[in-house]
Amino acid sequence: MISPLNDVFNLFYPELCSICENQLVKGEKIICIHCISDLPVTNFCKLKNNSVESSFYGRILIEEATSLFYFHKKGKVQKLIHQLKYKGNQQIGAILGDWLGENMVLSNRFNDLDCIIAVPLHPRKLQKRGFNQVTTFGQSLANKLEIPIVENVLVKISSSQTQTKKNRFDRSMHMNEKFELVDNEILKNKHVLLIDDIITTGATLEACSIQLQQTDNIKISIATMAYTL
Repeated sequence: MISPLNDVFNLFYPELCSICENQLVKGEKIICIHCISDLPVTNFCKLKNNSVESSFYGRILIEEATSLFYFHKKGKVQKLIHQLKYKGNQQIGAILGDWLGENMVLSNRFNDLDCIIAVPLHPRKLQKRGFNQVTTFGQSLANKLEIPIVENVLVKISSSQTQTKKNRFDRSMHMNEKFELVDNEILKNKHVLLIDDIITTGATLEACSIQLQQTDNIKISIATMAYTL
């Protein structure tokens, strides 16, 4: 039940849509209904050999892969993830995790997952930003899939400049991110869901997967918020 105090607060400080910035109406949360209906959903959860999976052929062995949205430059998904990543609106991650998690459950393609590992930030970047943009996304996925998140097993040991203003070729040529697996015993014989915000070249997820594959009998699947065409 909404208290009168909340009504007064919302009168002077109305909640706005994270995409179009119009005032949200009753029943809407973070994103308005109009923007939700206009988001470019991929439906990859239903599709075997989808674009995400095929992008890793010949690079790393993965079981299944999916992304919730297509990512277009200056599009609504870019604005949404920008709000999450740089404005600290972590509720966006929770909503996207719920959305994708529900689709993954319904697809029946991700039924044997054992745990989730998020692509880590370098400690300096984590300290500067204060949070990993995929944390709430991963927590919501974990709740929907009913599996735990495993932390501090995969660490980032090199820092890279921001990739947001580089084109696909430049990102591929200058990608020098390095990761290290500090404990693989916990991952033996596990099917791991590796998560990140956006797939562009896939280089980051490939580098993480190469480290994870040092573990005996590990299987890897991938899930992200968005996939760049």
